Amino acid sequence: MIAIGQYNDLRIITKTEAGLILTEGDKDVLLPYVDVPKNAEIGDNLNVFVYMHKDGRLMATTKKPLACVGDFAYLTVVDDDDKGAFMDLGLDKDIFVPAREQKRPMFKGDRHVVYVFLDESNDRMVASSRLTNFVEEVEIDLEEGDEVSLLIVDRSDMGYNAIIDNKYIGLLYTNELFDELNPGELRKGWIKKIRIGGKIDLSLQPMGYGHILDTKDSLLEELKESGGTISLGDKSSPEEIYHRFKISKNAFKKVIGGLYKDRLIIISDHEIKLLIDDEAE
Repeated sequence: MIAIGQYNDLRIITKTEAGLILTEGDKDVLLPYVDVPKNAEIGDNLNVFVYMHKDGRLMATTKKPLACVGDFAYLTVVDDDDKGAFMDLGLDKDIFVPAREQKRPMFKGDRHVVYVFLDESNDRMVASSRLTNFVEEVEIDLEEGDEVSLLIVDRSDMGYNAIIDNKYIGLLYTNELFDELNPGELRKGWIKKIRIGGKIDLSLQPMGYGHILDTKDSLLEELKESGGTISLGDKSSPEEIYHRFKISKNAFKKVIGGLYKDRLIIISDHEIKLLIDDEAE
């Protein structure tokens, strides 16, 4: 069965004036000659992206779309009218976003994170910026501390919404961020907390004690490379700490506290000093 809006492995069965005819054994698909790979012959299998043409024909392309059916993606509006907007999909065909599927009105030149799906009435690809209608909120196959892939969506009163692993949605809190984020940006993240009702809190920093151990080693190495002194301490600002080590002040204090207990450093308000053997005794 051909999956519309997805990649399919199809066999070449014949040639026409318009292009090659491909099939999976049931339905036929037209691959225009402009997209035909060199040396392609009848009987060969090709991996192609399949979509429904406006005239109702199944079409194939070897071009790579910016998103497939089932994907969340950051796309650009190339045209708009009263009925909706058209977004660039990276193909000769743009994708339509009906006005009813727009969280806020879309205009030419705008960029939005959207979800791509099939219109069941005609099997054509469409998109929606009403993302919460398409994320999984019941069966959440995640655990606190998991590393995940994030697609930044937009800013809210509390922080930044982000799509998680192309399946869920979560929140990065403003007061825990020390880095500039932009819609459409891809980031590595971690699951901080999964709340009742499926709400997910996110972090841009690893969770757990294993991360603290890794950071202790990194900080010791940094001290050695810096001549035994780093101009950060107990009273340094969160921004200064994040700029240097990409961790929160809370995590930084845990790291230097552990090193201090191990008698490896001296901590002052704005400086950390590596202890040499004589000073540690």
